[in-house]
Amino acid sequence: MSKSPRKTSSVTEPRASHDLWGGRYAEGPSAIMREINASIGFDRKMWRQDISGSLAHAAMLKHVGIISAEDEASIRQGLADIAEEIDSGRFVFSDALEDIHMNIEARLTERIGEAGKRLHTARSRNDQVALDVRLWTRDAIDGLDRQIADVMRALVARAAEHAGTVMPGFTHLQPAQPTTFGHHLLAYVEMLSRDRGRLADCRKRLNESPLGSAALCGTGFPIDRHMTAAALGFDGPMRNSLDAVASRDFAAEFLFACAMCVTHLSRLAEEVVIWTNPYFGFVKLSDAFTTGSSIMPQKRNPDAAELVRGKTGRVFGALVGMLTVLKGLALTYGKDMQEDKEGIFDSAETLALCLAATGGMIRDMQPQPERMQVAAGAGFSTATDLADWLVRELKFPFRDAHHVTGRLVAMAEAAGVDLAGLSLAQMQQVEPRISQGVFDVLTVDASVRSRTSFGGTAPANVARMAAEWQEKLG
Repeated sequence: MSKSPRKTSSVTEPRASHDLWGGRYAEGPSAIMREINASIGFDRKMWRQDISGSLAHAAMLKHVGIISAEDEASIRQGLADIAEEIDSGRFVFSDALEDIHMNIEARLTERIGEAGKRLHTARSRNDQVALDVRLWTRDAIDGLDRQIADVMRALVARAAEHAGTVMPGFTHLQPAQPTTFGHHLLAYVEMLSRDRGRLADCRKRLNESPLGSAALCGTGFPIDRHMTAAALGFDGPMRNSLDAVASRDFAAEFLFACAMCVTHLSRLAEEVVIWTNPYFGFVKLSDAFTTGSSIMPQKRNPDAAELVRGKTGRVFGALVGMLTVLKGLALTYGKDMQEDKEGIFDSAETLALCLAATGGMIRDMQPQPERMQVAAGAGFSTATDLADWLVRELKFPFRDAHHVTGRLVAMAEAAGVDLAGLSLAQMQQVEPRISQGVFDVLTVDASVRSRTSFGGTAPANVARMAAEWQEKLG
């Protein structure tokens, strides 16, 4: 029996294709190059800074006689008109012009003609972009500083209200010693104060002008870099033209300061998540900062806190990305440095949002003092007070007092009571010299009142420190 011949398909198989060449890249390599080379999609955020730098540069060029007063006036008016166009949303940004610098310069020349072409005399896009990024970062620092101060004020106000509200203090997330809610909140005020300090230090170090360094080696034109630096609010011009166009350490430092600040916010957010859990029930949040469940109608989820916690990774990633871009760059400028901006922009905006959410949650939260008070006494949290009493009253060496206290904790645990639930007779079975006075130190209120050392949790301390912060913050 003969085999039938194998049929062949009448359908023609498509040629192998590569997705890279499809869709938006259908034009081929030139389209890809435009896409990877253009930064206007994100660096347009710097338009105000770019125009400010150009105005200062033009004024200096006129001052030293490089351009005429008429050209400078035309440039000034043209840039003012462009600023209005951008601000009103009428400006058309072009990918073909790559970046914000070329977009503005091309539009300026279109508006005022020959004078617009003179603006770029004695500068390069290298020092221009270095200037714009410094100006943008400086503005971002000023805005973030105000926001951090606002969150601090919110924390201080709640701390003053709850200077004497007892709550459990934890180590290893286990009950450790009683503290107060006010003292706990003031710990974050201290952290945020250091964050403000880091941003202020970063601002001080970045506040030198790279403008006039040109591509990398300066310029032969008789420019006045001190004049442009002063006009833009810098402390002075950068002293090495190579360093001026090549360095982004200020950006990495800014990102670290943002990363550290958002870490502190994330730690506080985690505590809000814990505190709002019904098993703790230390605080409640309103519907303004919580969400419900699509299936469980009883749920109130602390999503604002969770998102603050989650967004921390974006800022960490930007810091690592910046350091990675810079680590292998020989002096001076490389196109790699175009990757410096998106991380800066996103981190500043992410931190600003997290600060706004945190301040809102702090003002919104409703502390539950009764739940905190009960929890503060759990886990034999006054054991250290007992050990301190043995040292103070019976002159025990602390290690011996620690040992005796440990035996008393074991006795109370076996009896199913707290330390104050032991009778004097039971305590004297372990140490005969213990007297009735020991019970004065075994309440959580007595414990927090006793912590009067500088920086301690005593309510009087907390109230005094909150008042100091309110005066500082205004």
